[in-house]
Amino acid sequence: MALALYRKYRPGRFDDVIGQEHVTEPLKRAIDSDRVHHAYLFSGPRGCGKTSSARILARSLNCEKGPTSQPCEECDSCVALAANGPGTLDVIEMDAATHGLVDDARELRERAMFVPAQSRYKIYIIDEAHQLGPGAANALLKLIEEPPEHVRFVFATTEPDKIIGTIRSRTHHYAFRLVPVRTLATHLAGVCEAESVPAEPAALALVARAGEGSVRDAMSILGQLVSGTGPQGLTYEEAVQQLGVTDSALLDDVTAAIAAGDVSTLFVRIGDVVDSGHDPRRFVTDLLERFRDLLVLQVLGVDKAAQLVDLPEDRLPELEQMAQGFGRAELNRIADALSEALSELRGATAPRLHLELLMSEVCLPAGTADSLDLLARLDRLEHRLDTVAGRVAAAPVAPATRREPPAAANPETPVPSPAAAPTARPTRPTRPAADGEVPAPPGPPPSPSLQSPSASPRIPGPPPAPSSAAEQQPRATPSAPPRDVPLDKLIALWPRVLDRVKLNSRVAWLLVRDCQPVSISSSILTLTQSNGGAVAAFTQGGHAERVRQAILDEMHLDLTVEMTLGGDALPPPAHPAPVAATEPEIIDDAPADDDEAVEATAESGLELLQRELGGRKIAEFDTE
Repeated sequence: MALALYRKYRPGRFDDVIGQEHVTEPLKRAIDSDRVHHAYLFSGPRGCGKTSSARILARSLNCEKGPTSQPCEECDSCVALAANGPGTLDVIEMDAATHGLVDDARELRERAMFVPAQSRYKIYIIDEAHQLGPGAANALLKLIEEPPEHVRFVFATTEPDKIIGTIRSRTHHYAFRLVPVRTLATHLAGVCEAESVPAEPAALALVARAGEGSVRDAMSILGQLVSGTGPQGLTYEEAVQQLGVTDSALLDDVTAAIAAGDVSTLFVRIGDVVDSGHDPRRFVTDLLERFRDLLVLQVLGVDKAAQLVDLPEDRLPELEQMAQGFGRAELNRIADALSEALSELRGATAPRLHLELLMSEVCLPAGTADSLDLLARLDRLEHRLDTVAGRVAAAPVAPATRREPPAAANPETPVPSPAAAPTARPTRPTRPAADGEVPAPPGPPPSPSLQSPSASPRIPGPPPAPSSAAEQQPRATPSAPPRDVPLDKLIALWPRVLDRVKLNSRVAWLLVRDCQPVSISSSILTLTQSNGGAVAAFTQGGHAERVRQAILDEMHLDLTVEMTLGGDALPPPAHPAPVAATEPEIIDDAPADDDEAVEATAESGLELLQRELGGRKIAEFDTE
């Protein structure tokens, strides 16, 4: 029967222990300088080399040519204490889970008084030392504090905090760490070479990551894969199937779809994950690791992030390019959503539904007032606007051509001076005059000397159609509410209604907090707002339903909520002045087709702003 790989390749010297140089080097110096302590405490995660290091320490102390940090491997003690040796009577390995009683401690104290049979020291290796009972630990306290000259103790545990402080204080404590993935993958490659099994580096990287820093776990996984390999050796595809991890190609497709906001592609890929029998939590975990790698690459770049990202070096530039499609806030928001989904997927009865909702959430940021969410939306918006600007800059531009103005029909017609020509700029909107109030005359037009001499006059389009008389008149005062509708009660309870709105939606609360109920007619509640943008956001965002529900919960009244513009709101802007009779000189900067393309691209940017931030276009102003 073949030995397991973790037993076959168990380290026999301190130099063979990987990833624990912070422990092995001080121990080697202590042995060579004859400063070995009587009791040691080795703590750390499972499979990181605690028990193996304790055996190597015992081997180094009992070597006939020692104590030495480099055992000779020839004497009887070194041969017996080898990785797969039979052991000696003077090195006693105990499991505290089965020897944790007071009687066991008393027996150990009695045996410790006898000198070693054939070695220099009698060494007790107590594994899982945190399972020592309180009585047994106290019984060993005096022996550990003042042991005989020939006795040494080594405690190994994964939970050092559970060992009583009186014992911890009498030991030299060395904390073992998880082995880095790159170091572990290199070690696995050496094992495959020793076993004459060809293995792809990508497959070994998967095994190392599956081991989670534990050498023993990684060796066990490698032994499982190697035992079932064919003549082709260990391939990446076979490792993916047996380990149940997510294929990197699938992660690439999902990441690209999230960057593009392609929810349909995400749903198709989620269907592939569920139909193939993959663990949904494993898929989310791998996706979370991918976005972590993207964040590290975006912040540090390829050169500095090479040691922090456990990926093949040839893939780092590709992933860095992929990271540029996200903003930093967007990456953080997606990582937070994936992290929260991990706990929700534990024990979920409908994992596919949870995954689909998760993908919808990461592609469509919620319209909340959360700072991280707003930053993520701005990151996405800026990225899209940069794309729009890139298309505008890449549009071909023809050389500017000068177009002469058409000849006047009557050459004797005098040309008005620039001072007499009316300006084409729209006038500032004026406040409608109240009853009995005489409006002030408009001010004189701006002097041409204040305008830039290089600015060319803009030829405006035809003036918009005049608004109706009903729209130009001031809003009528709302009629008094019916007697059976408690408007006064609603006004008195309005602060409590606002508190309920704030609990349900902070955005809706921000839009209505400055409003007051003014009328109730036919079960319709009218609110007034002096900000036109807030009125539009309230109407288009569907916030009226949230206010209606708050009124229903607080007062048990089912009212339809409407918001109108009132207060000191400004009327629509005045129409621009008529165009001068004289047509100025026009410089055609580009052909008509290019102008149409640029205007269409700018309009797409305007639609993007309206869709992402909920704004609306009010008016255009000449900035020349």
